Order: sequence, then structure tokens, then C-alpha cells
Amino acid sequence: MKEHVTILGAFYIAFNVQGILAAMIVLLAVGGGGIISGDPTAIAITSTVAASIATLLLVLSAPGIIGGIGLIKQKPWARILVLILGCLNLLIIPFGTILGIYTLWVLSRDETVELFSSQPDAGSAEK
Repeated sequence: MKEHVTILGAFYIAFNVQGILAAMIVLLAVGGGGIISGDPTAIAITSTVAASIATLLLVLSAPGIIGGIGLIKQKPWARILVLILGCLNLLIIPFGTILGIYTLWVLSRDETVELFSSQPDAGSAEK
């Protein structure tokens, strides 16, 4: 099951890197459109819209990338985070649904729960 957890982490990183790429495309396309026009009002509006959309895409992508890295490193908090993201991904048809189903299958298995519960938590230092 450890291999499935690693694969799932890689899928989350890859799936959410698309959001970062989309943010860069929005900045170039929308922001660049205003700059090309040369109109100061258009530049202000398109720059604001592009920055807002890009920021939203980055904020939505960050938890998936962080969760994917955490899964690869087998951090206990990553299992909970990615389970939540997996449930939300079920609504993104078709690829998010596939990723969400795979997430629920991998992370709800007893072997996976044991794998993550056997990892020492940094906050629980024994005295």
C-alpha cells in the first residue's frame, strides 16, 4: 500500500501543478491583453482581474501540492488533508472524480491507516 500512497502523492502534485500553470497563463493572457491595448484603464482593469484569478488559482492549488508532498513523506496530517481534498475532487468531472475515487480507496484502507499511524508525530515527543 506504500506504493499506492506514493503514487497518489505524485498524482496530487501533478494535478495541482496544472493550477499553477493556469495561473501563469491567466497572467500572461489577460494581463498581457491590457498591456497590448496601451489604454491605461484597460491595463489597470486587466491587471487586477488577472492578478485576482491567478491568486485564486494558486491558493486552490497549494493544499494539493502540500498534501502530495506530505503523502510522499508519509506525514500523518497529509492523509487527513488529502482525504478532504479527495472528497472535494469528486465534483471535478472527469479527472477529479477519478482522483477522488482513487484517493478514497487508497487512504481509507486499513493498511494505509496503519502505515500513517505508525509514523511518529513531531508534536508528540515522549518524556
